[in-house]
Amino acid sequence: MPRMFGTDGVRGLANRVLTARLALDLGDAAVRVLGDSGTKSNHPEGRRRALVGRDTRVSGDFLASALSAGMSAGGFDVIDAGIIPTPGVAFLTSVLNVEMGAVISASHNPMPDNGIKFFARGGFKLADTKEDEIEALLGQDWNRPTGAGVGRVSHDTATATNLYIDHLVDTIAPISADKTQPKPLKGLKIVADCANGAASVVAPEALRRAGAEVVVINASPDGYNINKNAGSTHPEQLQAMVKASDAVMGVAFDGDADRCLAVDENGDMVNGDQIMGILARAKKHAGKLNHDTLVVTVMSNLGLKLALADMGIATVQTGVGDRYVLEEMLRGDYSLGGEQSGHVINRAFATTGDGTLTALTLCNEVASSGRSLRQLAADFPQLPQQLVNVPNVDKGAASGNAAVQAAVERESKLLGDTGRVLLRPSGTEPLVRVMAEAETQAQADEVCARLAAVVAEELAL
Repeated sequence: MPRMFGTDGVRGLANRVLTARLALDLGDAAVRVLGDSGTKSNHPEGRRRALVGRDTRVSGDFLASALSAGMSAGGFDVIDAGIIPTPGVAFLTSVLNVEMGAVISASHNPMPDNGIKFFARGGFKLADTKEDEIEALLGQDWNRPTGAGVGRVSHDTATATNLYIDHLVDTIAPISADKTQPKPLKGLKIVADCANGAASVVAPEALRRAGAEVVVINASPDGYNINKNAGSTHPEQLQAMVKASDAVMGVAFDGDADRCLAVDENGDMVNGDQIMGILARAKKHAGKLNHDTLVVTVMSNLGLKLALADMGIATVQTGVGDRYVLEEMLRGDYSLGGEQSGHVINRAFATTGDGTLTALTLCNEVASSGRSLRQLAADFPQLPQQLVNVPNVDKGAASGNAAVQAAVERESKLLGDTGRVLLRPSGTEPLVRVMAEAETQAQADEVCARLAAVVAEELAL
């Protein structure tokens, strides 16, 4: 039986796969796994606390209620922070000294989906073993507290949001001794596409506090329009608005604002690899890139690694998922890492990918360098790449199918040192991702098409 937890928590169609009952059971099990640390908190009567946040999906309302009910029935006082980005929950889990945090979000997925992911004390995503422990306890009866032992649920959206925004702005504009807030982004006109998601309040406010002139689009969530033709997965509106408004750049977030992509002054996309390259070089020049190394995933473009090598910056590669990036960063004491999709972890300020933090630091680099985003990104050219999602296949069988593996070896040999191929089962959707990089786009397209055809035929359900 496949694991319930995927690459980033439990995810599926809300009210079908992810039901109120499942959310209740997840909260009930999580307090047993994450609350049994043997330590007493410093809160009144030693009561333990949890934090819950969500994105703007309409299903987040009933799922938050159910998850909070499971936690409070297990004896935890629950702080409902309302609509707030995933990295905001991670940050608040740390600074509010709660036992755990949870986010109800399906990130960049369409509105009908939703998900639940947990953070342990300190704001760190869970290891696979902890997720397995939670899954093993689902639906089990146990000696739950009664009377004064049960928890309360409180709502404090404004305080949580303001604490998080203060933290974000402080990363590039720490308040001076005379209590004034610097404006490092003054003079920059920026377009922010909030995907009608959790960034809708936080990102524009943080950019403005840092001094930027902000043109905001897709920041009117109604519960149904999250990610709909907007944000990092649909940047067309952002590209057009940057050109139409004469902005110096644009930034696009996904539904839960843990990723950020950018658009240069000409309306051209700047992807996560290029953003990581820009930030890694800046950190190296400032002496803050630990071990002169950037942590990337297998999906990062070969062009990034080649460009960084010429700058004296090494790369360490992990599996896909920002929690795996963070695990490697902690293991090797690295300070920066992330994914091509726009998850960037700046370990000095965050324990997970943070789209608004990425936007602030990227804008700050544009302002301080005196170079345009287009000029900065040009230093990190990308090899032509093609990515095909192959649906309706047995994604778990890809690594064990002889014909598929023979096709991978054949195409890899054909490309040699000038490119590569990659097959990866999706962690959140029922499909296999086929990627090819090559010297020319035509070659990448051809290799990817041939390999995708083999996957579709050999792994068909």
